[in-house]
Amino acid sequence: MSYDVKHSIESGKTALGIELGSTRIKAVLVGEDNTPIASGSHDWENSYENNVWTYSVEDIWRGLQDSYQKMASDVKQQYGVTLKTVGSIGFSAMMHGYMAFDQDGELLVPFRTWRNNITEQSSKALTELFNYNIPQRWSIAHLYQAILNQEEHVASINFQTTLAGYIHWKLTGEKVLGVGEASGVFPIDLNTKNYNQTMITQFNELVEPDKLPWKLEDILPQVLVAGAKAGVLTEEGAKLLDVSGELQAGIELCPPEGDAGTGMVATNSVAKRTGNVSAGTSAFAMVVLEKDLSKVYPEIDLVTTPTGNLVAMAHSNNCSSDLNAWVGLFEEFTTALGIDVDKNKLFETLFKKALEGDADAGGLLSYGYLSGEHMTHFEEGRPLFVRSTGSNFNLANFMRTHLFTAFGAMKIGMDILIKEEKVELDEILGHGGIFKTEGVGQSILAAAFNTPVSVMTTAGEGGAWGIALLASYMNNKEDNQTLEEYLNEKVFAGQEGKTMSPDPKDVEGFEKFMERYKKGLGIERAAVGNLN
Repeated sequence: MSYDVKHSIESGKTALGIELGSTRIKAVLVGEDNTPIASGSHDWENSYENNVWTYSVEDIWRGLQDSYQKMASDVKQQYGVTLKTVGSIGFSAMMHGYMAFDQDGELLVPFRTWRNNITEQSSKALTELFNYNIPQRWSIAHLYQAILNQEEHVASINFQTTLAGYIHWKLTGEKVLGVGEASGVFPIDLNTKNYNQTMITQFNELVEPDKLPWKLEDILPQVLVAGAKAGVLTEEGAKLLDVSGELQAGIELCPPEGDAGTGMVATNSVAKRTGNVSAGTSAFAMVVLEKDLSKVYPEIDLVTTPTGNLVAMAHSNNCSSDLNAWVGLFEEFTTALGIDVDKNKLFETLFKKALEGDADAGGLLSYGYLSGEHMTHFEEGRPLFVRSTGSNFNLANFMRTHLFTAFGAMKIGMDILIKEEKVELDEILGHGGIFKTEGVGQSILAAAFNTPVSVMTTAGEGGAWGIALLASYMNNKEDNQTLEEYLNEKVFAGQEGKTMSPDPKDVEGFEKFMERYKKGLGIERAAVGNLN
């Protein structure tokens, strides 16, 4: 580092990003060169209550405060400085979902997360109305489903937002969203970088018979693009974030963004012909498009980058949860034998074993559906591992199957983009836990998409680093400097990554696995719309 980190912290020349992921809340502080200098994290899990996947408000704030305190303690331990201010702050979280508040700011119903597949009726109706795909996860689908269900709370709604928008609002008083996050709430007009006004009018006309006391535009957050200033940390907000009371008010915040947008930033894939795959509890591929798709696909979400460019998203609700559960079973076995194995070593060993398997995973088949899977029309989770009498059942193929299936549902969407829409990609950048073991998840993803896959040395920093970079961009960009230029010139210049090209044998093997996968689901071709 070519600067004095301690002085940088004391003088507030840093940027803080905090992201609330599905299993971890992470805080990352970056220095003047945009590299992480301190971090803290808090593990948490959603709960399934009354047929709804949710996180309690108490858990949200407890986790946020804990991750901040651990990051501040890391600063104190490394540099001997009590953290009192930063240059800018950004908050990010899981996209979509439903948080509705009354005029007193009280949450009307428990937070309904992206993971819920309970809005099929509204999703189909809105997709038909708008001629624009409205996935079940989207906030507008949750709102309209609540209206269709005649839920009592709907008439009391004063404000509806996402998890990231909720936190930003409570800390600043500002009801805003970054355009990337907003694009998972309601469709965006790419020309205005705001909600599509024609569709807003269509929605209001649709619900007019319900005689609601609000119009849609009155309850949605304001949309802002990357680089815009989105408010300052209030006195109450500072105390809410930092329970020690050391953090000072008045710090500027960037627009709150979703984990899809921060993943694009963290992998430097916000330019056209680039894409990234985030693989954790869920998996999603983001591809920045050069032009509109030829038609509406229920398997493909259309969202935007944090600057408002069109992005196709192939999202699956399930990725590594079932795989992690199987690794947990192996851990139980080693413990029962009295063998103490480091969990990271266990993951690494089992993942590497997968590279020794048959190209098509030996005829084995798995569906890691811990929760419902919209891509393949499963309303509820049904994890399943099956084999035939002729399968080559060994450890290598077992692990290979579970890594294959982690990308299986997402590949159905990507096949539409690559094989049917002929979308061209220069490369895919991977990030998330499944890529931690060098060369394993990367090679399997390259085979799945038949496209070179790169993993940056910073990929492990994830979305918390991505939102910290957006906070830094807001304060440190030069006049008229685009986000793409800022990332290329100020963040990723000189950074090295490792790129793996697809092995033709592995590509063929993955395609054979997908034939079994789709046959088991009754899917005749890549487009999920054609069911037996």
